[in-house]
Amino acid sequence: MTRILGIDPGTRTVGYGVIDRVGEGHDLRFGYVECGLVRAPTGQPMMTRLHVIGTTLAEIIEEYRPDQVALEMAFHGRNAASALKLGQARGAIMLVVAGAGLSLHEYAPAQIKQVVAGHGRATKEQIQQRVRLLLGLRREPAADAADALAIALCHGTQDPGRPHPQGQPQPEPDGQVDAQSDGQPDPSSKGQPLMPAQVQT
Repeated sequence: MTRILGIDPGTRTVGYGVIDRVGEGHDLRFGYVECGLVRAPTGQPMMTRLHVIGTTLAEIIEEYRPDQVALEMAFHGRNAASALKLGQARGAIMLVVAGAGLSLHEYAPAQIKQVVAGHGRATKEQIQQRVRLLLGLRREPAADAADALAIALCHGTQDPGRPHPQGQPQPEPDGQVDAQSDGQPDPSSKGQPLMPAQVQT
């Protein structure tokens, strides 16, 4: 069994989701463990918000003891100011993960959506619905928590024997990658989403 912590980065709210990966190939199953939100105090300096995010994530890692961590890559369509702030949050998260001695794997937003929902343009609502279905939850998680669970599920589908260079998005299981997108999946292509049968009961 491999425990995976997925993290959806942000400077105000960070989503986290913990799942267990069990088995391989056709016997691959995923079990829900926990998810939630880390809320940074509003109206505080950036360093204070990053400190809260970092210390809280360190506590989550200590409590749930993940084996691996998956993080969403920065979305290049953001404006410069937003990208800078997100980069600061991602740096704080990376520092905590490195301090815990864990491996970190990064995935592009379109790749995560394609693995979980079957296409790279899925809305937040669609991701919430798919995560609830895939993990057998009674209700849909908050949007950022659902995104974090989707990130963990995306990582869980990858071949554990294949290296995951930090910062490099991995191809989809069906190999659908747009040759013109620098290794990122084509958001318009139709992938093969996870099936509910892969839920650990």
